[in-house]
Amino acid sequence: MNERKKGTMEFGAILKACRVRSKMTQDQLAEKLHIARSCVSKLESGKKLLDVPTLVKWAEATSSREVVVACLYGMDGLSILQNVMGMMFTFWLI
Repeated sequence: MNERKKGTMEFGAILKACRVRSKMTQDQLAEKLHIARSCVSKLESGKKLLDVPTLVKWAEATSSREVVVACLYGMDGLSILQNVMGMMFTFWLI
């Protein structure tokens, strides 16, 4: 798998983790972002690249600004996912 495709898929997984953490379905997020649900699906699966305005809206809609900042500053995607999933597990325990 080429590096661009791998990076896109990894970023898609991060986007999905942010959406799941915010307890939204793809339909709910699509409505907030004014895009089709299929677009959310393609972004999360790495089949479509995310533009900056949509990234900002996604971060705001999912309360995940810190994740987006970490990605933009080059933090490892796996570390981001582990942090997001850890927060989800913590909230689940509470």
